[in-house]
Amino acid sequence: MMMTPNNSSYNAQIVYFSHGGGPLPLLGDPSHQSMVAFMRRLPSRLRRPDAILVISAHWEENRSTLLGAPRPAMLYDYYGFPHEAYQITYAAPGNPGLTQRIAGLLNQNIIQANIDSQRGYDHGVFIPLALMYPQADIPVAQLSLLRGLDPTAHIALGAALQALMSENILVIGSGFSFHNMRAFVWQGENFPDPANDAFQDWLIESCTGPLSPSERTQRLLEWAHAPSARYCHPREEHLLPLHVCFGMANKPAKKIFDDYILGKRAVALLW
Repeated sequence: MMMTPNNSSYNAQIVYFSHGGGPLPLLGDPSHQSMVAFMRRLPSRLRRPDAILVISAHWEENRSTLLGAPRPAMLYDYYGFPHEAYQITYAAPGNPGLTQRIAGLLNQNIIQANIDSQRGYDHGVFIPLALMYPQADIPVAQLSLLRGLDPTAHIALGAALQALMSENILVIGSGFSFHNMRAFVWQGENFPDPANDAFQDWLIESCTGPLSPSERTQRLLEWAHAPSARYCHPREEHLLPLHVCFGMANKPAKKIFDDYILGKRAVALLW
């Protein structure tokens, strides 16, 4: 599906959210109840998009890489779950036309771009979309993160896509605002965690607070100096989809979710 510039009053909708633990949101896990309810309600807060672009925490490449298959397969990039976790399907078509346009925008901004015609949808794509748009009838494109996980590069990646802001597209940063695997509470109980609260509060303030554009950018560039940053993100691949979203939106966000997933507080943001 080739998307063409839109002359209506549409603006791209951009959201960063926490996609949960592997396939558990679709398997009835009680520690994901709040997240599942949020995901199912989220489309009612959004205009129905003509296309979806996902930046998933579960895809890193040396160069910016786009998913190019017209009918992407399923990539079950998790292990140790029940049989039904490997029977999940999400049959949304790919979007080769949008993929080509995004590659062109990246190249125009001196960001080398590749297209991978073999890769399938990872769970950072198919888990949230199966909850949000179970009919799987909206074409989906996917863009990788960059190895090295440089926040500057990921804000620049989003900024290179600002030409899409006038189109009826939904951009999803699919990550997790808390992602310390050793600290999750897999039994589903919620316990106070002041260290996590400190980081989530900092993230909310940084993205939604009354800051100048330069202040907001600097905070996100220096996120590792935030309170409890490395406790919440020993490795930052689940945070950096937010940086891509911020780089594209270039404005303050709104908090749209603040609740517990796997026993830990996590947030979602909408631009």
